[in-house]
Amino acid sequence: MDDQTTRERILDTLRERPDTPSALAEEFGVSRGTVLTHVRHLSKSLEETDEELLVKPPECRECGFDGFDDPVNVPSRCPECKSESIEEPAFVVEAV
Repeated sequence: MDDQTTRERILDTLRERPDTPSALAEEFGVSRGTVLTHVRHLSKSLEETDEELLVKPPECRECGFDGFDDPVNVPSRCPECKSESIEEPAFVVEAV
């Protein structure tokens, strides 16, 4: 039996490979919002360690805009061109 919490399992996964909120949600059987909450918490808990959370921000597939206010989020539309075709952010945990 696995004694790890979902957050710990997400952390271990992100140490191994970059992943998106939707992929993590599917893998761990939780909502995308829950994954984002865990990722935000992981980011804070890693501040005093020799690891850091790296984020490839969301990006508009139409115009390439990637300057979203909150990179740990899945925006519904692009503020520049109003497209709803947004590539999700990707997260990975790496040693500093």
